[in-house]
Amino acid sequence: MSETNPYMMVGERLCMDFINTVSWRESAEKRREWFTSYAKLVDWSVHAEVLSAQQAKDLLSEAEKNPSKAEDVLKQAIELREVMYRMFKRISKKTSPNEQDLARFNESVSHFYQSLQVIQDEDQFILKFKETDALDTMLPPILQSAVDLLTSKNELERVKQCEGDPCGWLFFDTSRNKSRRWCSMADCGNRAKVRRFYQKGK
Repeated sequence: MSETNPYMMVGERLCMDFINTVSWRESAEKRREWFTSYAKLVDWSVHAEVLSAQQAKDLLSEAEKNPSKAEDVLKQAIELREVMYRMFKRISKKTSPNEQDLARFNESVSHFYQSLQVIQDEDQFILKFKETDALDTMLPPILQSAVDLLTSKNELERVKQCEGDPCGWLFFDTSRNKSRRWCSMADCGNRAKVRRFYQKGK
């Protein structure tokens, strides 16, 4: 959760990095929202390789013409993110998502999956969202990442929450023995190391 790098991507899955767009999630004093404008949402989406630079340029131009619609998309993105956060946090604690959150998540699935289509990619067929100029075009791939993770029976146990307090970030543990504890060893992991050294010295 480095303050100097606003686009720290440590979640190992697109949906995890999307969820982690709030610094110091579980601190009332230090919590910092990244998506303070529609432009910030677009900028992050480019960094996450969800949007191309040209798509971003087109979306920002459209947002200037329809600021109220852009604001609605921003609110929608933040609401989806918070629903996903609550769901995956509970999963990281080995409990089931809240029924209301799952219902709201499914509303997003129903809405965006209308734009799914089967296309041929060389010698195989794949499911892909139609490319549109809609202001919410960055949300379907993020939603797809969450759906893929939720429906991967053997991978959900790798969803974890950083042990750094009050970090709150979530990540997908890719370590062989599932031993990862921190969002980043250079961040929360290092703070914990310094804390242990200090306490040992005392």
